[in-house]
Amino acid sequence: MILIGQYDSPFVRRVGIALTLYGLAFEQRPWSSFGDADRIRAYNPLTRVPTLVLDDGDVLVESHAMLDHLDSLVPAERRMFPAAEPARRRALAVAGLATGLGDKAVSLFYEKLLHDQASDLWLARCRAQIGGTLAALEADRAARPSPWWFGAEIGHADVAVACVLRFLTEAHAGAITLDDYPALAAHAARAEALPVFQAVQQRFIPPK
Repeated sequence: MILIGQYDSPFVRRVGIALTLYGLAFEQRPWSSFGDADRIRAYNPLTRVPTLVLDDGDVLVESHAMLDHLDSLVPAERRMFPAAEPARRRALAVAGLATGLGDKAVSLFYEKLLHDQASDLWLARCRAQIGGTLAALEADRAARPSPWWFGAEIGHADVAVACVLRFLTEAHAGAITLDDYPALAAHAARAEALPVFQAVQQRFIPPK
C-alpha cells in the first residue's frame, strides 16, 4: 500500500499509526496537497491527503474509510474499532468529534493564511466550534478512568484525538492550548509517549 501525505496532517498520521500498529507493509509518499498537487491528482481528483493506494490499485480518499479497510485486514480481536454495539458507535462518536475538530482547526488556519482580511464571523464560528468540541471531549475523557478512552487497549478514537490535539496546538501555537483541558492533555501526553507516535510524526510545517 501507498500512503500519500505528510504526518503533520492529523488525518494522514492517524492512518500511518494504524498501519504501523497493525504491522501492515506500506510506503509513505510525503507529498503536500499544495506543492505536489499534480502528483496527488494522478491518484485522487480531490487533490487532498490522506490518499491510500491499495495493493490492487484501488484508491481510498478519506481517513475513516481507510481505517475501516485496514480493520478488515486484521483478525477481529485486533481491530481498533469495536465490532459490537454500543461500543462501536460510541467509539465512532468520539473519533467523529476528533476529526471534526481537526477539520475546524484546518479551516481556521487557512482562513488566516489565505486571506489578507480574514472574516471575523468565520473566525469566531470556527473558534466557537473548536472550544465547544474540546469541552465535550474533555468531559467525556475525564469521566473515564481507564488508560485509554474505552478500556485498556488503544483504539482508533484514541489515536484520532491525540493526532488532532497535536495538530491543533502546533498549527495554532500560542492561540490554542490544552491548559483548560487536563484530561485531554494527559491523554495526548500518554499517546505521544508511545514509540509508534514518536516514529509516525512530523512537526507542523505551514504551507507556502
